[in-house]
Order: sequence, then C-alpha cells, then structure tokens
Amino acid sequence: MDGAQPDIDFAHTTVLLNEAVDAVLTDPSGTYLDGTFGRGGHSRLLLSRLSPQGRLVAIDRDPEAVLEASTGANRIDDPRFVICHAVFADMRNQLERLGIEQLQGLLLDLGVSSPQIDNPERGFSFRFNGPLDMRMDTTRGESAADFLARADERQIAEVIRDYGEERFAVSIAKALVARREGGSPVRSTNELSEIVARAVKTREPGQNPATRTFQALRIFVNAELEELAQGLDAGLHLLKPGGRMAVISFHSLEDRIVKNFIAKESKEVFDRRAPFAPPKIMRLKALARIRPGETETRRNPRSRSAIMRVAERLESLP
Repeated sequence: MDGAQPDIDFAHTTVLLNEAVDAVLTDPSGTYLDGTFGRGGHSRLLLSRLSPQGRLVAIDRDPEAVLEASTGANRIDDPRFVICHAVFADMRNQLERLGIEQLQGLLLDLGVSSPQIDNPERGFSFRFNGPLDMRMDTTRGESAADFLARADERQIAEVIRDYGEERFAVSIAKALVARREGGSPVRSTNELSEIVARAVKTREPGQNPATRTFQALRIFVNAELEELAQGLDAGLHLLKPGGRMAVISFHSLEDRIVKNFIAKESKEVFDRRAPFAPPKIMRLKALARIRPGETETRRNPRSRSAIMRVAERLESLP
C-alpha cells in the first residue's frame, strides 16, 4: 500500500467526539452511518451506545483507515459494525449493497485526519518532507505532484485561488511552471513549500505561507467539495423522518456548502412560474451550530477551526 507505515503509530484525537454522537443518536436500535471513519473515534463511541439491535456502517476512502478498522489490535470486532472502502458520496450504493434503505443518523467529519497529516509519506503537510502525494485513497487517482507536472499556469492558479483562497495564486503558479520548464518539476513537499514561500509577498501572522496552497491542492486532488455536495444530498434522501445528520467542517469552503445546503432544505420554496402550485416542502430543520470548547481546543489545537452543523429530517416528506 502506498505510504503505509504499519510500524509507526500516528495518533489521532477525535474532534467534538461526545457532541457529535449526542447530536445524531436518537434511537439506540437504529442504523447509523459514519461516512468518515478515520481512526474510528466517533464510530467506537457510537457503537458503545447502540443497543444489540443497532447497526453501524462506516465508510472511508483511505485504505489505511479501513485496515485500522479491520485488522490488528485496534480492529472493531462487532457483528453490528461493517466498514466499506469508498467515498462517502457513494453511500447510497454502499448501503444498497448491504440491504439498507434508510438511516437513523449520519455523521461526516470532514478534512484530513492526524495520521494522514503526520505521515510524511502521504504528502499532506509542509511540516515534513515527503513525496507530494495528497491522495486520501492511495490506490487510485492523480497525485498533487502529477497534477502540477501536467497542468498549465491558468489551471494551477485557478485551483490555488478557488480552493485555497490564496491571493498570490498567479505568482505561485508562474513560479511552479517556471521550475517545471527549467527541468525540475516539483515532486516533494519541501520543494513546494520553498517555491510558495518565495512567491507569497505577505503572510498572515502565525501562518505558514504554504498553508493555503497545500489546502487547495489537497481539496482539488481529492475532489472534496464535490464529494461533500453529493454526500449531503445522498444523506438527506437516506435519513428517516426524525433522523439527523451532523457535519464537522474545518474551513470556510466546506462550512459554506453545509450551511447553504441546510438553509436551502430548511425552507419552503415557491415556484414563481406556477404561483398556484404547492410549495416545495421543507425537508430539514436546522438544529445546532457547535464549536469546540476551550478545554478541547487547548488539548487539541487542530480542533480550533472546527464547526459542526446539525439538522433533522422532518416528518413531513415531499
């Protein structure tokens, strides 16, 4: 497996652990989906609170996460639990394969897990030198290095601007293409960090100049925003009336998609072209917006940017 280092323990602290499980667990005998298993913090707590009739399906696109759940000392050996190697946008197909038609609750913990960030071989972090990969599923797709080796200046600039909200995107793209045309395409995290540091003219206090570029390439390579939009729509159709979804995001691009989706589905919509037609019925009710508390952010600084939005499927179905 690309990037696998089974002899190294890359620890992970689950963000909003109790808050997320409290938010989605409304019936201990129901069927639940953890669409982003990671290292299983949410799944393990949810399982501990399900009744013998309850069921939990987990999904993760990272083969290492699936391996964590399936083998070794930390595997989950529970007949109520199953894990699928897939993107959570494909949840409807995965659940159909298991004979599951509806969910009582759905949890998505977006972004990159600590084991992914802290493993230099995965290429997610500018803090460690390693191959510039950034794929969450190392068995398929194009790495960040491969994208930078083939994309033109305009494409690179658009990715860094749109997914990283980086105002120096054009300068960074020019520098990356110039290096490639000079015969040395960027292949490592250190090389990318150094080029970005020279191209970024001003820096936010306390932020590495490469932060936004690394975020942008990771989101693009993994099609994270597209997967999120598809996953939210799939989850809405799978939830039972009274079932809940909780989504934890870590940057404004993700949170905006979640916020807008819940807002759109939480209001009646009238078709102005057909004024006498019945309105589109509300399908969700927004319940909460939750941030980590001071104790959690002090213990786990990576949780500082987290926002969890919770919504409930309404009884009145379209």
